[in-house]
Amino acid sequence: MRLTGKTALITGGNVGIGEAIARLFAREGAAVTITGRRKDLLDKVAAGIVSQKGRAIVVAGSVTDEGHARSAVEQAVRAFGKLDILINNAGIGAFGKLLHETDDATWNEVLEINLTGSFRMARAAIPAMLKSGGGSIVNISSVASLAGIPLLAAYAASKGGLDALTRAVAVDYAKQGIRCNSICPGLVDTPMAAPLIGDPARLADVMANYPLGRPGSPEEVANMALYLASDESAWVTGAIFPIDGGMTAR
Repeated sequence: MRLTGKTALITGGNVGIGEAIARLFAREGAAVTITGRRKDLLDKVAAGIVSQKGRAIVVAGSVTDEGHARSAVEQAVRAFGKLDILINNAGIGAFGKLLHETDDATWNEVLEINLTGSFRMARAAIPAMLKSGGGSIVNISSVASLAGIPLLAAYAASKGGLDALTRAVAVDYAKQGIRCNSICPGLVDTPMAAPLIGDPARLADVMANYPLGRPGSPEEVANMALYLASDESAWVTGAIFPIDGGMTAR
């Protein structure tokens, strides 16, 4: 197993990509701490992991809360002895509006969760990683940070900032053994994407831009996160990885 002896903290671990990452990491031997705002869904994921003889704990809360960020790290370390991996997956979308139609409340909420939330979690996790001699931070970004996509201004700005943060953290902490990389998924079949995927006409228009012709699955993104969290990627840091069915290759 590729993560035996590792401990991981996964934000937004209750659904979609975060849930897939939590389940895969547990199967690969990691002890996982999952966070999110829906404790009932977190408990369901953790129970599934434990039923398969994995190790998992739940810390409900929001990445917008500094106290929650510190508590999640503290509880992970208390339960499992250290922290090796942080997956910054929690995020929201704000789709369907032009920039001049986007109000301050929407802009601020998207950046607060997608960008500042990742900053907050990394800031809380890095001291624990330094104590254990290093670690891997994986930020779940988006192809919206790499290509212009209509009606995504706030979301794209938050993910572009996340990629810049990834490079900065990678450079600042490389000598201390902490790596930081971004994954940029295209359209993935998650609850966030359900309105689009459930509309055949709109989905066909979007898929015309994807050479592989289909949305990705959460499990496919989780496989890339597994590589970046494991020691197999020990010489990889500061990198931005599209996983998008060829969308950004066009």
